[in-house]
Amino acid sequence: MTVKTNPIGVISMFYARPFGREHFPTLARAKKAGCDFIELLVPEPGELDLAETKAALADNGLGVVLAARVNLARDISSADEAAQQAGIRYLETCIETATALGATIVGGPLYGAPMVFAGRAPAPVTEDERRRRIDRVVSGLKKACRRAGNAGVTLGLEPLNRFETDIANTTRHGLAIVEAVDSPALGVMLDTFHMNMEDPSIPDAIRRAGKRLVHFQANENNRGFVGSGHINWPAVARALADIGYAGPITLEPFRRDDERPGVPLAQWRAPQRDEDGELARSIAYLKAALAFAARA
Repeated sequence: MTVKTNPIGVISMFYARPFGREHFPTLARAKKAGCDFIELLVPEPGELDLAETKAALADNGLGVVLAARVNLARDISSADEAAQQAGIRYLETCIETATALGATIVGGPLYGAPMVFAGRAPAPVTEDERRRRIDRVVSGLKKACRRAGNAGVTLGLEPLNRFETDIANTTRHGLAIVEAVDSPALGVMLDTFHMNMEDPSIPDAIRRAGKRLVHFQANENNRGFVGSGHINWPAVARALADIGYAGPITLEPFRRDDERPGVPLAQWRAPQRDEDGELARSIAYLKAALAFAARA
């Protein structure tokens, strides 16, 4: 009996950032490694020709999921009106890009509010300001969801760890915002790297998300290749099977070849060697765990 498993993909940053036309040859490598799709960072103006990119993906038999890139200048949680409106416009641009590429999912920290990696130090907020920030997020997402629903695009709101945002850190946080927006065009997106830090139990959090889960990222505790860390992948796979999750799963391995002290682990580094073998083994490992969970 053949067991169908979720589509598995890899983030475009695995090969290059930014990802341009010159990197199209990596698409064939991703397919050979076992990928069903590429999770592409939403291209900034001038980075990619969308029609050409769509054709290149089709030529290699790959689907596409989009990852939004918010920043302080486009942040729907911001008290600055210009930044808030720019955040809404950016989400609308992401939806338009998805339509042009044939993508049906745009995920990421859609609420904005980047911290350390955007140079904004964490700071306490009053209860009144906390409520205002969440109200701005909910209002902005409602506007974006109207556009997404009309376009047939689903938005996935991703909680990030405490060092990357102060809006949604846990699955409960993400679900609370999704439920406040109350739109079929918005669900939650979960990433095991962040869940490992913030959720008491990754499998329990997945089950709590249930039908609200629209996208999933499978990442090790140290952002290495799946199977190289301490995440309990059989338990994760069983939880995904329990909720009937049939959606895409993205791998985001960040290379860890340089273990010298003083090398910033949070810094993205371009590949220095061919890592296709490790990627293929990670995908095979994850697909096996999913297949066994489905049989159980």
